Amino acid sequence: MQHTTAMHLLQSGVGIDVIALWLGHENPATTHHYVEADLTMKDQALAHLQEPGANVSRYYAPNSLMEFLKGL
Repeated sequence: MQHTTAMHLLQSGVGIDVIALWLGHENPATTHHYVEADLTMKDQALAHLQEPGANVSRYYAPNSLMEFLKGL
């Protein structure tokens, strides 16, 4: 199974333990070398930490800060 296929499975909600079995890994920790949660998945996980109905917005750095950081 290719890295991208494993990542698509993870994004679709397939558990890391199931992906590990498909890849033939004895330990799901090994699978973490191939797949990681992307930003969308992290946002979804953080949303579960908020009270239902809470209005939480995501921080976006201003362009001036991004340009400064790119210049470092």
